[in-house]
Amino acid sequence: MARLAYPHAPEPWIDLSTGINPTPYPVPPLSAASWTRLPEENAVLALESVAATAYGARRVESVVAAPGTQSLIELLPRLFPAKRVGILGFTYSEHATCWRRAGAVVETVASVEALGGFDMAVIVNPNNPDGRCVTVKELLALAKGMAERGGRLIVDEAFVDVMAEGASLVPYLPERGAIILRSFGKTYGLAGVRLGFAVAGLDDAALIRQAIGLWAVSGVALEAGNYALVDRAWLEATRVRLIYKAAQLDAMLQQIGLTVEGGTPLYRLVSSDHASDYFKKLCEAGILVRAFRDRPHWLRFGLPGDAGEWALLEKRLRTV
Repeated sequence: MARLAYPHAPEPWIDLSTGINPTPYPVPPLSAASWTRLPEENAVLALESVAATAYGARRVESVVAAPGTQSLIELLPRLFPAKRVGILGFTYSEHATCWRRAGAVVETVASVEALGGFDMAVIVNPNNPDGRCVTVKELLALAKGMAERGGRLIVDEAFVDVMAEGASLVPYLPERGAIILRSFGKTYGLAGVRLGFAVAGLDDAALIRQAIGLWAVSGVALEAGNYALVDRAWLEATRVRLIYKAAQLDAMLQQIGLTVEGGTPLYRLVSSDHASDYFKKLCEAGILVRAFRDRPHWLRFGLPGDAGEWALLEKRLRTV
């Protein structure tokens, strides 16, 4: 679409429109069986055990592997019907879209406290796009209140892997009242693998597992996930590198007059009264970023990939 809209932009385009790690995990060669055979149940259970350890879950049975978190976002409204859903905003729009599609009345609210009166509450933590973080203490208090009313708090932790220790609710998951979504593809740069996890109390986890059904997660995803999730050294090194690179990107964006508002180490949110003009000029320079119709003064930048792309970005930003 961008190429069609800006046919005279230089090639190659620099695509900074996603929050996916541009330096993917180096997956070793996978077995022939992962491509040719249906995944066995014990392979799924083995990956869920690895994920439980990686995420700090207290029970392996509470972790459910799925073909990406988007599939879970679409599934939950069908499994847990709700009349009124509150979403802590401004945030990733697919949550609202899927709940409305299921017939719920969805309201975006500005505070955690305002979520207490809904049948279902949704918090993206850290938030996309501004990086806002809600503390575990606040999440637990809200989950307790939701459980008392038969509702649930859904916490989308798609970007929590790159945050400091202690940001995730998983190690403190209550038995009732909360469902946590964990993405694999974003931090590990392997979005095409289509792998994600739900972490929930045993009853909710069993319901989600049953709804996902057999062979939903591919053998390729199972093997790639097993390699990556046990490699804690790679994850720690990646966190350090991303924090450094995010600061480097901040400096480059500030130099062209943009104000950094926040984000995570995987994406940076900037603002300007002239954001629409910046967006157009960036596209004319072959740089694609994320703009927001409902927040016209915001732009979100993902990180460039290798050294060559960083150098090309710096060169093209001089023309913006």
